[in-house]
Amino acid sequence: MRIDLHTHSSVSDGTDTPTALVHKAHDLGLDVIALTDHDTFDGVPQAIEAGKRIGLHVLTGVEMSCNVNGDSVHLLGYGCDRRNRALNEELATNRAARADRLQRFADRLTELGMPLTVADIKEQSGVSPSVGRPHIADAMVVRGYVGSRAEAFDLWLADDKPGYISRYSTPLEHAITLIHGAGGVAVLAHPWRKGHAAALTAEYISELATTHGLEGIEVDYPDHDEFTREQLFALGERLGLIRTGSSDYHGLGKVGHDLGCCLTRESAYRELVARIKRRGGKA
Repeated sequence: MRIDLHTHSSVSDGTDTPTALVHKAHDLGLDVIALTDHDTFDGVPQAIEAGKRIGLHVLTGVEMSCNVNGDSVHLLGYGCDRRNRALNEELATNRAARADRLQRFADRLTELGMPLTVADIKEQSGVSPSVGRPHIADAMVVRGYVGSRAEAFDLWLADDKPGYISRYSTPLEHAITLIHGAGGVAVLAHPWRKGHAAALTAEYISELATTHGLEGIEVDYPDHDEFTREQLFALGERLGLIRTGSSDYHGLGKVGHDLGCCLTRESAYRELVARIKRRGGKA
């Protein structure tokens, strides 16, 4: 089986519709994908229906915006009940925080000599209820300030760059609790990619696993080099964590993250599904 458990659609900051994403996955020979849009389940029903029509399994997923002592990190939730009230209320809070900072982003970039308006940003976000920095980057590209999303982040929008504006996101331990409450399984996304390793130390990941019930870590990931993957695999083995592999595909919105470029082992996927079922989630 070929399994990619971290993908995005145009419902958040990807460029493919959920249906187009599923068809592309099928054409590439994938058997299973998880749709993990940022802070929303809105694209999942469309993706599941498309998968049923062509014979590709779509696992319900979400990528929650989280923080550890103010540092931005991401948590993947798999198999959650999409109707769970507590989880949906928190996802809505995260989405509102994204929207609330758009004017501050526009003001900051204007101060930096790149005039931008909220309307410019929203023109790039389409139907997405989860508007974020990738859409701001797209607006910058349209205005000719940068040549690509990657350049916008590298020069202006990354956490340590002059155009960055902070926002509210869910405390990581609370996010794990919410995912469990919705019947889901919690997996740390790209824990040691650039900018994450300082917050997500091996000691802290161990604490999350033993005290807060973290169930998995993303190991095989485009921005993890081979040494990092080996370290994370060994750490996960020591802690009894499911070790996944995923592309973090965004369509044209993210270079070097081609759909299916990193995959989850079938044994790890089966363990993930078994844990979702034991918790009463939607596998």
